[in-house]
Amino acid sequence: MVTPVITGLAWDTPLGRGLEAVWERLCAGDSGLAPVDSPHPLRNTAAAVIESLPYGTPAGKRQRLLAGRALRAAFADAGLSTTDAEVGLVLGTSFGASLDEAEPTLHAWADDAAAGIGHPGTPVCVMTACSAGSDAIAIAHALVRSGERRVCVAGGVDVVTEAKRLGHSALGTMSPTGMRAFDRARNGMLLGEGAAFVVVEHPDSARERGARVYARLHGAGAANDAAGLTAPDPSGRSVVRAVERCLASAGLAPEDVAVVNAHGTGTPLNDEVEARSLLQLFGEYGPLTFATKGAFGHSLGATGAIEAVATVLALRHRRVPPVVGLRDPVAPVRLATESAQPVGAGAGLSLTLGFGGFNTCLLFEGVGV
Repeated sequence: MVTPVITGLAWDTPLGRGLEAVWERLCAGDSGLAPVDSPHPLRNTAAAVIESLPYGTPAGKRQRLLAGRALRAAFADAGLSTTDAEVGLVLGTSFGASLDEAEPTLHAWADDAAAGIGHPGTPVCVMTACSAGSDAIAIAHALVRSGERRVCVAGGVDVVTEAKRLGHSALGTMSPTGMRAFDRARNGMLLGEGAAFVVVEHPDSARERGARVYARLHGAGAANDAAGLTAPDPSGRSVVRAVERCLASAGLAPEDVAVVNAHGTGTPLNDEVEARSLLQLFGEYGPLTFATKGAFGHSLGATGAIEAVATVLALRHRRVPPVVGLRDPVAPVRLATESAQPVGAGAGLSLTLGFGGFNTCLLFEGVGV
């Protein structure tokens, strides 16, 4: 079975846009969360927004601008032309700007993003809540592995909007104090925004082009628990199933995994279910686990793609950033605390747990610096 490779990476985050510059800020424990004015009463005004896209700009315009510049960066990093019709596009988001503006369809932004970079094809648009970015990459993995496509650019884009801030404030998922994933004092998440794309390519195509290879996309797995609109199944069975399917698709075992990039929202139930699932899968002394939402905020449909890039960079540099906001760990897993920590040899899992029980796992294998 063909193992696709990653030949391009790009992200656009509240900590910046450069791959290595953002990675160094992550490893330094920096955070993009800061107060953002709102005319509405919220549990917390903090959010992680991208300064170069002014928050007052209409949400739909911000989403399209963000998508366009991250897509161009991914194509350029892989040495591909944005006008190449042979390259497939798979784009994910949650609600995008549709809750705040009268979007004609939920995929109009993706069509516009493709047209904006001069791509002649019609993108696949994925909207599986917080796992959309990961699911987009999983679809690209399937397309390349099956031979349907030689190359795909896949990932997610999402922006902070007033409707989303109000929604999470009303749901009680927004923290009134701050992001503390896997901490005893965890009490919710804070929103962020961003975009990230990975170029998923057939290894023969990469070899023929002489492309740089960051990692192998060794496996993908998904499961849906459908336990509720927002809360995960407390048993964690669906999370375990997604990881097991991912490992099986790669032909690997739990002991082959060196690092896990956890969803880590900071909401009490999500963190508890995720930690319990990881403990069941890997045991008490399992792989080193980190999470990035304390730095980037929760970027909803983009988070899985952003975390996929972070996982690849962790494997490439053999270290992981600290979990920002983690002071008193309670999760029964090995967590990266206080400062960046070294990672041993092995594969890396990126795990996302979306509203509605959309659980997705991606498995990457490093190829060295």
